[in-house]
Amino acid sequence: MTSVTLTEFRSHASGMLNRVEQGETLVVLRHGRPIAEVTPVSVSGRAHPSWKQPALRLTTKGAGLSSAIMAERDHEAVS
Repeated sequence: MTSVTLTEFRSHASGMLNRVEQGETLVVLRHGRPIAEVTPVSVSGRAHPSWKQPALRLTTKGAGLSSAIMAERDHEAVS
């Protein structure tokens, strides 16, 4: 893990990101205090972001909701 100043990071951002791409972790300092940690992306993070993963599919036993609504409407129409 290497520490770099914010000024150094801004001045050499492309080179710094190349280092991160090669597997190095950088800690960015502002006034001597760490403000950010730049790390390589994990392999599992590249597969599918959570918003692209299939949604949970819920199932129930018995009649579907739309069938129950239609039956209730028919019952109300007769009354």
